[in-house]
Amino acid sequence: MRRGRSGRLRPAGRKRWSTEEILDAAAELLCASGTESFSVRRLAASLGTDSSSLYRHFRSKTELLRAVADRILLTSMDGYRPEGDWKQRITTLALRVRETFGRQPELAAVWGQYASGGAGSRLVVEEVLQALRTSGLPDEEIPVRYHRLAVLIAALVASEAGISTITSEEYEQGMELFRVTVLGADPERFPALAHFARDVRPLGADRGAVFEELLAAQLADIGASVRGDRPAG
Repeated sequence: MRRGRSGRLRPAGRKRWSTEEILDAAAELLCASGTESFSVRRLAASLGTDSSSLYRHFRSKTELLRAVADRILLTSMDGYRPEGDWKQRITTLALRVRETFGRQPELAAVWGQYASGGAGSRLVVEEVLQALRTSGLPDEEIPVRYHRLAVLIAALVASEAGISTITSEEYEQGMELFRVTVLGADPERFPALAHFARDVRPLGADRGAVFEELLAAQLADIGASVRGDRPAG
């Protein structure tokens, strides 16, 4: 017997694995080694079986990774109930997705690269579209607005997760490099950078606040379009 990260005992040499068990093991392997070194062969070896047995559940590595990402989205929707106006609904949903990926930041890169498909993805898309329909936007504008929100949220989640996976030593090295790059800029060659050097903040600063500010700005832009304060699109 061997124990996975979830604490459950797994029988050694077992050849028949359920879809959920395969996804558990894939998530563990991704969190331990990242997407670059992940392969179906390595996953099969960690389960004590061969790749062909996994391809009975998933037709390709991409399909498997999308299923892993989809489970994160499904978890983020667990217990969700739409409350408040359309802005509050989208904000709450976005923060839930961010929080869920924050607990397994290595998987945010999987979502950003491979997207997802399945029940979790459908639930998230459905809720955002439903919220946008109550905003007053005409139906023909909703798909474009949804796409902008989806790209923004996915990019912010992946960016924030990327910072959270580096070590403290790597973070300090990055901060020192930032200080040298910004504060040490030649004012003749980089006059704007030299002028704003002491106020420019590093990429990793206040990610949580920036996430909410950028999301709020996108929602405000939608609201302005609905009110007719600015042209649609």
